[in-house]
Amino acid sequence: MTYPGYDTSGIAEASDLRGGPVTCVACGCRLQHSAANGIEGWFHFAPMNGRDARGDRVACADAVHDARGRAAVAAAA
Repeated sequence: MTYPGYDTSGIAEASDLRGGPVTCVACGCRLQHSAANGIEGWFHFAPMNGRDARGDRVACADAVHDARGRAAVAAAA
């Protein structure tokens, strides 16, 4: 008999682990998934005029991010 504390039958293989929070590569803020206005992606939580939820000014606060946290910021001309 296996002690219940060591029962690993419900643990996923390392290759099956998915999910968890997505964070911005540039500033480390946690992102939330959204599909609003026909644009699907990851966005800063409650961006406010170029600022993140903490109030810090970050260039990617209003940009859509991919699932790895990289912002699609247009290059400055």
